[in-house]
This record gives sequence, structure tokens and C-alpha cells, in this order.
Amino acid sequence: FFRSLPGVLGVHFLASAVRVLCAIAIAVILAVPAGLGLGQFKQVDRIFSPLIAILYPIPKIVLLPAMYILVGITDVSKVLLIALILFFQVLVVVRDEAAALHPELILSVRSLGAGRKALFRYVYLPASLPAVLTSIRVSVGTAIAVLFIAEQSLTQYGLGYYIVVETYQVLRYPEMYAGILAMSLLGVLLYLAIEAVERRVNRHLYAEES
Repeated sequence: FFRSLPGVLGVHFLASAVRVLCAIAIAVILAVPAGLGLGQFKQVDRIFSPLIAILYPIPKIVLLPAMYILVGITDVSKVLLIALILFFQVLVVVRDEAAALHPELILSVRSLGAGRKALFRYVYLPASLPAVLTSIRVSVGTAIAVLFIAEQSLTQYGLGYYIVVETYQVLRYPEMYAGILAMSLLGVLLYLAIEAVERRVNRHLYAEES
């Protein structure tokens, strides 16, 4: 593992890491504003809630062939698939957190002259951010699993491709186990990184626990 990581394995590790990080960024950028909007505007939430309830339980990995047709056999299709999975998880969490805010808190901020933009920035977003980070941290395992499946074919770089095509299929078992270890390491590093950000954001909560 340590001999392979600086070489070919490191290239595949970096390719997988970039895909996951891009997917997380896309999901957060799209899901947080959408979730805040649904949580604040009840009528809009009533319209979209049935659609979310239908789409959320669908195993998104089955959409990979459709992604290839719509977007093409590129990294974009793999990134969008992972982003789609994370999008719904973050969207539901943010919507529920925003909808659960006490009306008294919102009224008190509005009484100070705050408009909708100020409410989004200073009330809804800070209240939802801890839950957003928790949902992403919990979803890391799912994202890595989907990444592994998506990288097994129609690509030349990525840990999924390295494990299945470059090592397993040609009986290079020591390198295969090194690839498995690298993919596990990627998941652990992402989990710890998000947990560190979560601890920084929720510093007051961890201070109370200690």
C-alpha cells in the first residue's frame, strides 16, 4: 500500500477524491437554499413534498445508465449521481430544520427590521448548518459505495476502476487489497474532515458536553 500510494494508486485516489468533493460541493450549494426555501414557504413545501417523498427512497445508483445517456460517459455523470444522492439527504434535513424553528424567534428578528434575506442568512442558515454537516458525514459511506460502483466501468481513473479492472480482473490481489485500503482511507478522511468542521461549527455544544 505505502509503495503504491505515491505512484499509480495515488493517481486513482486523487481522481476519486476530486469526484466525491465536487459532488458534496454541488449537493450543498443546491440543497441548502432549496431546503431553506421549502422550510420557510409552507405553500411551496406542500407542492413539492409529494415529489420529494416519491424521489427520495429511489436507489439513485439505478440512474447511472440514464446519466450516461443524458450527460455522456464522463466524470460529470458520476459526480452528478453522487451529488443527487447527497442532495435529497441534505434537502430533507435543511427543510425540516428550517420548518422547526420557533415562530417567536423569527418574529423577534423581524421586529428588528430584518427582511427575508437577513432571515435566511442569520436565522435559517445558522440553525440548519449543524444538521447539514451531520447529514453529509452520515452519507459519506453511501457516497463512497456509489463511487465504487460508478468507477468500475467506462472510465480509466478512480479507485473503483483500479480495484476491479486493473487488479482483480488480472489477479493482482496484493494491489487489489491496497486499492481497497485506499478507498477505505478516503472514506475515513472525508468522515474525519466533515466531523472536524462540524465540531468547529458546533463548538458551544461540544463545550457543554465536556
